Amino acid sequence: MQAFLEHHQHVRGYLLEGLRASLWLVLLTAVFVPLEWLFAVRPKKILRGSVLRDIGFYFISNFLPPFVLMLPLAAAAYVAYTFVPASWHETVESWPFWVRGLAAFVVADFGFYWGHRWAHELPFMWRFHALHHAPEHVYFLISARAHPIDNAFIRVCGLVPIYILGLGAPQSVQGTLVATLLMLAVTFWGFFIHANVRWRLGPLEWLLATPAFHLWHHTATEPQNRNFASMLPVWDRLFGTHYLPRGQWPAAYGINEPIPQTIVGQLLHPFLPPIKPRPEPQGEPAPQPSGPIAG
Repeated sequence: MQAFLEHHQHVRGYLLEGLRASLWLVLLTAVFVPLEWLFAVRPKKILRGSVLRDIGFYFISNFLPPFVLMLPLAAAAYVAYTFVPASWHETVESWPFWVRGLAAFVVADFGFYWGHRWAHELPFMWRFHALHHAPEHVYFLISARAHPIDNAFIRVCGLVPIYILGLGAPQSVQGTLVATLLMLAVTFWGFFIHANVRWRLGPLEWLLATPAFHLWHHTATEPQNRNFASMLPVWDRLFGTHYLPRGQWPAAYGINEPIPQTIVGQLLHPFLPPIKPRPEPQGEPAPQPSGPIAG
């Protein structure tokens, strides 16, 4: 009877998680579809053949990465409470919630920057990350179009430092809340910076990553491997990977690597031997916005 009740609770938990993800998808669609229709950098049909695959990866990105994250985050918690002095934990716990949250945000974003950059620079990790760069049209749902291992790896690079430093300790209510709010902010901002909108935000672009900033990260032509930051472009400025020309947009998106068309094929692709590359993408003339550029 107890086993049945536990199974029932697990099923109920999955159903609730599926409902939460579905409602979140409805909200994102309601926000970004009108914006991308009104302010598109590259006007495209909303209902394309790839949309169903992108929605599939959206749900995969909600369900699978947490399972991949369990072991590394448990190890980080063990290290934090075994090797980090108790006095440090007491100091961090005495900080106001907003101070701890701000510190966690900066530390985690620094980790996300390097995790994302390593996903490009390490050939093994690029095998997984290439899936995210394969689309030749970038719009808000591309944020979730990622391999679970790639998704988990970048998250680990940001979350492990805040756990070790006690800024987001999973054993405490406040620590769990910090990590949860942080991931909510980063996740929503990820959809925003992938949006197919032609906005330029003026001086704000020095402080925060924007669609213009991140669309250059997906360019199929030079310069590549730029703009790795999730939210704070300062890391790209500090480490020489920043690129944001005024009034210009990428001519084409995508990669010069063949990627299977099915979800199962794309999930298995990183584990298979490399196959012959497709021809170099020719691109199209850089689109010029039909209206004035804000900022």
